[in-house]
Amino acid sequence: MNIAVIGPSGVGKGTHALGLAERYRLRHLSTGDLLRHHLQTHSALGILARRYLAQGELVPDEFVDAMIEEWCDRLPAEDGALFDGFPRTAYQASFLDELLELRGRQLDAVLYLQVSDEEIVRRLSGRLICRACQAPYHQSIRPPRIAGRCDRCDGELYQRIDDTTDMVRARLRVFHRTTQPVLEHYGAAGRLVVLSGAGAIDAVHARLIEALNAVRAGTLTFAPWRAVAAASVVRPAPLAQPTLDLVLLGGPGSGKGTQAERLCATCHLPHIATGDLFRENLRQATDLGKLAKTYMDRGELVPDDVTEAMVEDRLARPDAAAGFILDGFPRTLPQAHALAEMLARLGRHLTGVLYVKVSDDAIVTRLSGRLICRNCQTPYHAQFKPPRQSGVCDSCAGPLYQRDDDNPATVRARLATFHGQTEPLIEFYQTSGLLETIVGEGDVAHVCARSLAAVRRIAGPAAPAGRPTALTANSHV
Repeated sequence: MNIAVIGPSGVGKGTHALGLAERYRLRHLSTGDLLRHHLQTHSALGILARRYLAQGELVPDEFVDAMIEEWCDRLPAEDGALFDGFPRTAYQASFLDELLELRGRQLDAVLYLQVSDEEIVRRLSGRLICRACQAPYHQSIRPPRIAGRCDRCDGELYQRIDDTTDMVRARLRVFHRTTQPVLEHYGAAGRLVVLSGAGAIDAVHARLIEALNAVRAGTLTFAPWRAVAAASVVRPAPLAQPTLDLVLLGGPGSGKGTQAERLCATCHLPHIATGDLFRENLRQATDLGKLAKTYMDRGELVPDDVTEAMVEDRLARPDAAAGFILDGFPRTLPQAHALAEMLARLGRHLTGVLYVKVSDDAIVTRLSGRLICRNCQTPYHAQFKPPRQSGVCDSCAGPLYQRDDDNPATVRARLATFHGQTEPLIEFYQTSGLLETIVGEGDVAHVCARSLAAVRRIAGPAAPAGRPTALTANSHV
């Protein structure tokens, strides 16, 4: 039997999953535990993840794919699996289905623990976590035997800084947005079980046992996806002023960074790259940077709500009042909805999306020669964009290096993740009439000219006062 248990943070997944795994002799998989294992054992994946963290970068999604795939490869044929809190997105659901099918398996059931948002807020406001083994407790619902100490390992218990009402509500918005497509996916496949997670722990556990007994016996009636309420959507507010708000999409190595720099200089707009934004928050130790670091220090993946908060904070700054070029966000369809909500709160909406399209073979060739500055992260290429002095950054004189993941096999894995996550996003923006596709291969100057022409088409006659001048006066770029 192979099952997944999903639900919002604070619903009790961790509390129930371990007991269920033991009862039904299933191997328990939690992505947080798996990442910490790789970091602590200094595995090849752990060393790579540690380098991302040391450089102030988010651990990429394809790294999670690789961890799950390696774990499944090591799963004995006679053992079942219990996926705890995974999959979290529609892409991960499809990825897991394909992964298991290749190994002659499938998920027999996906158990969704459903609890009201108000109850989750109440629970998390009293949650305690062990610093050593990450075991969860609650001050009133499930207190430890000794105050402040973990029952399992005697580690110190603490309350996470993100377990505040406002932050919990923000996390719930992200959860509902990303999980609805997962519920629809498994509901349509006839494998979704919706159970109430409310009430005493023993009562919830009894419901889970009853459901799994029925799954094992083949007598369970699965829930149609329509039985699950859809997440609420923020309606766009009227535009306070016309702005040129652009998103730049493209695979790794497609040249988005180069295009963003040229376009920003031409259109006098700020280039907002989520990687730079993440490092800036860590370096300046902002509240969001401190919060992100707590996840990184625990060996956990930084959740989307933290990244989204960083993006929204950046879009609200004065230098982005006339517009921006956003690079690296959104990466998924739920993040596209999140961006629409952010802009609606600012009285704006997205003006256009530039998709720099480059073939996979060309990207593999590009990235195999890519060099990165250790100090300022400026990209170079041994063939297409060499530095003036070999091994030295033109901008800051920092040392250049080649990333461990810039090898053909790893690049193709990253491209598979990009296509799986981003193609629905491209289709969404195309259907919305916002997408401009730019051929990203060929001479850089020609690609830049195509990008600029696309921006002119997007800006159109309704561009804010002064912008047509900015676009035409610099048309030599």
